[in-house]
Order: sequence, then structure tokens, then C-alpha cells
Amino acid sequence: MKNQIILSLLALFGLASCSNNSDDNYEEVTTYPFVEAEFGSSIDLENLANYANQAVPTYITKNNSQGNIISDKGATLGRVLFYDKKLSSNNTISCSNCHIQANAFGDVAVASQGVNGTTGRHSMRLINVRFANEAKFFWDERAVNLETQTTMPIKDHGEMGFSGQNGDQSFSDLIVKLNAVGYYRELFKFVYGTEEITETKIQTALSQFIRSIQSFDSKYDAGRALAPNDGAQFANFTAQENQGKNLFLTPPTFNGSGVRTSGGLGCAGCHRAPEFDIDPNTRNNGIIGTIAGTGIDITNTRAPSLRDLVKLDGTTNGPMMHTGVITSLQQAIGHYGTINIAPGNNNLDPRLRPGGVGQQLNLTATEVNSVIAFLRTLSGSDVYTNPKWSNPFN
Repeated sequence: MKNQIILSLLALFGLASCSNNSDDNYEEVTTYPFVEAEFGSSIDLENLANYANQAVPTYITKNNSQGNIISDKGATLGRVLFYDKKLSSNNTISCSNCHIQANAFGDVAVASQGVNGTTGRHSMRLINVRFANEAKFFWDERAVNLETQTTMPIKDHGEMGFSGQNGDQSFSDLIVKLNAVGYYRELFKFVYGTEEITETKIQTALSQFIRSIQSFDSKYDAGRALAPNDGAQFANFTAQENQGKNLFLTPPTFNGSGVRTSGGLGCAGCHRAPEFDIDPNTRNNGIIGTIAGTGIDITNTRAPSLRDLVKLDGTTNGPMMHTGVITSLQQAIGHYGTINIAPGNNNLDPRLRPGGVGQQLNLTATEVNSVIAFLRTLSGSDVYTNPKWSNPFN
């Protein structure tokens, strides 16, 4: 808007053309009429939201940027792409349909709705994916990095429908479609210096936006900032929360029958503090079912961060695991409390089968409640409501 006023004043003195023909002026001046018309005040290209320089606690050392450094411009474009239903074949589905801000960018449905059916696995929450050792994506790690992952749902027949198969249009057709959208011509030029739209540019922008989604305003973070290490007592924790933290961090001791005789629960063996992401070497966790209810699936070895498993009030951000079979923290802890090695599961993580048998943690109600109390400290509040991660089309 400021640019338009300046141009009008310049035109008054014969220094610039104020033609209303956007095609005539598009290359001559830096105005974004299509962006302003579509997004209004939700996106101000002269006053971008802070994506690139967000505060990160000093105790967080992992940075899975893969060389794609977040910029305010790139993440802004990524936000638009993330929420735009035009990226689906019938204009009904966006990335945000499966990854909902109000649910820590997860889904409350077991299987998310796509343009031609539902997803084969539960939609994973997108919290702190930048702060992880694991660079691969999807439950079965089939995407080598986040950039590759971002366009795979778009190319999926069931999810967003630009597969180029089964009567679908191809990804190239999506490029043509987006080229006809005025605000994309403006945004791609704003970010990349040219209106040209490519898959690589889409992947770059989407990845920057997703990596910008971070949650470090939890009770855990407030305590960790004042503590010398994770093992120390947190001054802001209750006795129950500190006990739960100790149980989470401390490895268990087992007898020859796989029964815990002392120690903690060893959760940190796969979900290491302070990031609480998944160990890249983790294998199957004992859940081998499918959403369809037929056959087994032992390929699932990735998981989202344990941060924001639940909201601050303790309500879940949707079911857990790739099948959505777990619906509460108590159920999740109970699953690991008794691991039964199912027939055909030759990919069970060795940390869950001490001595070759499924672990029996011999949990008490006090221990379960303590770990639940600790897990609830990992939830923040900002990620659910911050406008910079919200739908710009609203």
C-alpha cells in the first residue's frame, strides 16, 4: 500500500506511470495488488513475521536445516502454500487439513481425509522438526529429507491428487495452475526474484515454514533454563513431575526374563532430552497393525517429537502412533509397560526386548502418574495460536 501511494505521488509529477494495467506495471514497480487483495492485513510483505530469527534455548543444539536456512520471505511463501487448497486437484485439501495448528499441527482423526479417500497412516504432528537428528520423514522414513516430503502428499492420488496416475493430472499441471494465480506470481518474484514456479522452489518454501514451527515455551523449558542439566531437580517442577522426569531419563535394569527390577523406564533411550525427538536408529515400537485392519506393518520406525503430545489442559492433540490406536498418555505408557513380540515382527527395537524377550516394566500407578505429569510439562501454548503459523486465507 505504501508503494502504491508513493507511485501515485511520483506520477503526479510525471515521474512514474500510474496506469491501472497491472501487466504494464508489474515489471516496472514493486507492488503486490494480488497479495493485498487476497490476504489483506494477514500478510504484510513490508513487515514480515519473524521466522528466521526466533529465539532458541541455548541447551537446544540440534539443527536439522539440511542447508535450507529459514528466511522470512521463504517461510511466508511456505505459509501460503501450506494453507492453500489450490494445491489439491479439486481445491478442497491443503497441507493444513491434515496438520492443524490447534492440534499442534496434527489431526484428531485417525486417518486424514484426502481428495480420493483417506490416508493410510495417522498424520504426524509437526513440532520442532528442525531440532532433530532424524532427517528422514514419514512414519516409514521413505522421504530422505523434509524438502522431498513436502511435495509427496501433493503427488499422492489419495491425498492431494496430482499423481499423474489413475486419471490424475501431474505435478506439472499443478505448476501451470499456480502460474495462473496472481498472488503466486507476485510471491515467487518477491522471494526468488522471478515469477518462475518450480517444484524445488515450492519444496524450499514449504520446508522453511514447517521448520519454523517451534515450541519452547513449556514448563519444562522454564525449568531447564535454570538447571545445569536435565538430570538435576527442576525448581519449578512439583515432586511428582521431577519423579516422572527421573523415570523418563533413567534406564531400567532387567532380570533374565525381561522384567524390570530397578531403575527408571528408559524413555530417553529413544526420545532424548532436551529435544525429545526420535533416535534415528530406532526400529519398530511393537505396534504393527494398520488403519485398514488387515495385514501387518513393521516398517514404522519414526515418530514425532514428544513435545506437545497434549495441550496444556491435558487433552490430546489427536491419537498417537501410525495407526492412531493410542488415545491417551496412560495408554501410551501402558503399551511400553508390557511389550509382546507379535508373530512376524522381526523389526522390534532391541531396547524393547532385553534378553530377546519383550520388556515388562512392572509399572506402579504412582510411576505412571508421575511420567504423565512430566510429559504434560513438555507442552507450550504459543504454537497453537501464533498468527504467523495461522491460515492467511482467513
